[in-house]
Amino acid sequence: MKNLLNIITLVLCAWLSFCCTDGAQKRKSGEVSFHRILASSLFPSSSSCVLSPRASNTKSSLLLTHRHGPCSSLSSKKAKTSPNHDDILRLDQARVKSIHSKLSKKLTPQYRVSQSQSTELEARDGSTLGSGNYIVTVGFGTPKHDLSLVFDTGSDLTWTQCEPCGKTGTCYPQEEPIFNPSSSTSYSNVSCSSPVCDSLTSQGHYRNCSASNCIYGIGYGDSSFTVGFLAKEKFTLNTDVFDGVNFGCGENNQGLFYGAAGLLGLGRGEFSLPSQTAMTYNNIFSYCLPSSADYTGHLTFGSSGGLSNSVKYTPISTARHSASFYGLDIVGITVAGKELEIPLTVFSAPGAIIDSGTVITRLPPKAYAALRTAFKENMSNYTTSMGQSILDTCYNFTGLETVEIPKVSFSFKGGTDVEVDSKGILYVFDASEVCLAFVGNGNDDDVAIFGNVQQKTIQVVYDGAGGRVGFAPDGCM
Repeated sequence: MKNLLNIITLVLCAWLSFCCTDGAQKRKSGEVSFHRILASSLFPSSSSCVLSPRASNTKSSLLLTHRHGPCSSLSSKKAKTSPNHDDILRLDQARVKSIHSKLSKKLTPQYRVSQSQSTELEARDGSTLGSGNYIVTVGFGTPKHDLSLVFDTGSDLTWTQCEPCGKTGTCYPQEEPIFNPSSSTSYSNVSCSSPVCDSLTSQGHYRNCSASNCIYGIGYGDSSFTVGFLAKEKFTLNTDVFDGVNFGCGENNQGLFYGAAGLLGLGRGEFSLPSQTAMTYNNIFSYCLPSSADYTGHLTFGSSGGLSNSVKYTPISTARHSASFYGLDIVGITVAGKELEIPLTVFSAPGAIIDSGTVITRLPPKAYAALRTAFKENMSNYTTSMGQSILDTCYNFTGLETVEIPKVSFSFKGGTDVEVDSKGILYVFDASEVCLAFVGNGNDDDVAIFGNVQQKTIQVVYDGAGGRVGFAPDGCM
C-alpha cells in the first residue's frame, strides 16, 4: 500500500509539474504577443516638450513635431486652432475619400476658385489634404524666412502663402508672418511659356496664365484650395541650401490649415522636394513620427536616419492611376502572434499605399473584419464602450493601472515584417473611450492605406532611387 501511495504521489507531482510548466510557458508566450503598458501612458499630458534622444542629428535633418502639441512652433495659439477628435477623423475621412477617388478615377464634380477678378481656375477634387498632423520648418528666400509646413507624402508641389493676399485674393490665418516674395532677392516667377509650367497639368494640377506668369491651382477633397504663382526660390533645409526650387506662391488660399504656412510635398512626382533635390540626396528621405505630441521626431534627407543596419525594405509598387503615392504590397497581418486567415487576393486586388497624411489605417473590408475579430477575442477581459465617429471597436479603461494590448504586425512583400508600436494600435479619446485605430474601407476595390498612427516611433525610409520603402523599429520616442 505504501509503495502504491508513493507511486501515486510521484505521478501526481509529475502531472502537476507538467501542468504548471505548460501554464507558465503559455503565459510567457502570451506576454510576448501582448504589449503590457501603463494605462496612464495612453493619455499624454501635452504640457511640456521632450526632445527625442534618438532623433537624427545629421545636417540634412529637420525637427518634426505634431503641430498641435507643446513641441510645435504653432502651439502658442493651439487652443484657438486645434481640431477636436471629431474634426480630425472627419478630415481624415475626407482625405481618404479623395485618395480613393483619385486612384479609382471616380472624381467628384469640379468647383471653381478665383485667383483674381479676371482669372478663374478649376480645381478638381482628388488632391489630398486632411488634418495634416505633422510639421517641419523650412527656410524660404534671401534673406531666409522660416516657415512651418505640413509635410505630406501624398502631395508633390510645395507651396506657402504669399503676400499680397489682400489685393489679389485671401489668406487664411497663419501663426508666422506670411512670406513676401518682393522682399527676397532670390525669388522669380516661372514663365507661362516654360516647360515647367506645362508640366503642372501632367502632374495633376491646374495651370493658367496671368500676363506672362504661370499660375497654379490645387483643390483638395475637403474644399480647401490654394491658387497663386508658380515660382522659383532658394530653400534652406537646416544647413543645406538649394537654389531655384519650384514651389507655389499662393495668394488665394482657403481651408482648415490650422495655422501652418503651407505644405511640403514629399510625393514621387517631379515637383516634389525629393525629386528636385535628387542630385544631392539621391531621392532618399526618412522620418520618424513620435509616439505622442509631447515628443519630437525628425525628417531626414539623404539617409535612413542613422538606422541603416536595422532597416528592412519592401519594393515600391505602382499605385493605380497615380505616380505620386508610394505603393506597398501587404501580404498578411498578425494579431497576438497569430497570422490572420486572409486570402492574398484581398490585399492584392485593391493594392495599398503608405501615407503620412492619413491618420487611421484603412483596410479592405474582409481584412478589417478578421483583424477586429482577433483583436476583440484578445480583449475580452476589458469593458467595451460605444464606438466613436468612424471607429467601431472601443473600450473603457477607467480606473485601470495597466492594460495588455495584443500586438499587431504587418507583412509586406519581400519578407518584411513590421510590428506596430503599442501607441500605434489604439486611438484615444479619453479613459472611457479607447478605440482600435483601424477602419474598414467601404468597398473591396478601395486601396488600403497604411496611416500615420500605425507609423509612430518607426523609422520609415523612402528610397526613390532604389524603388523601395524601409522600416526600422525605435526611430524615435
